[in-house]
Amino acid sequence: MAKQSRSRVGDFEKSLKELETIVERMENPEQSLETSLKDFERGMNLVRHCRDNLREAEARVQQLLEKEGGVQSIPFDPDTE
Repeated sequence: MAKQSRSRVGDFEKSLKELETIVERMENPEQSLETSLKDFERGMNLVRHCRDNLREAEARVQQLLEKEGGVQSIPFDPDTE
C-alpha cells in the first residue's frame, strides 16, 4: 500500500505540474484557438484527476485519524476556501 500511495503522490504532482504548464501556454495570446481548446480539454481532465486524488487522500487521512482513537476532523470544502 505504501508503494501505491507514493505512486499516487508522484502522479498527483506530475499532473499538477502539467496543469501549470498548460495554463502558462494558454496565457500566450499567440496560441491558436485549436491548440487552446486541446489544452483546455487536457487541463479539465487533469483537474478531475487531481481532485479525485485529493479526495482519496482525504478519505485515507480520515481513516487514519479514526483508527487513532476517534479523532474527529472538519471536512475540507474547497468551495469555502
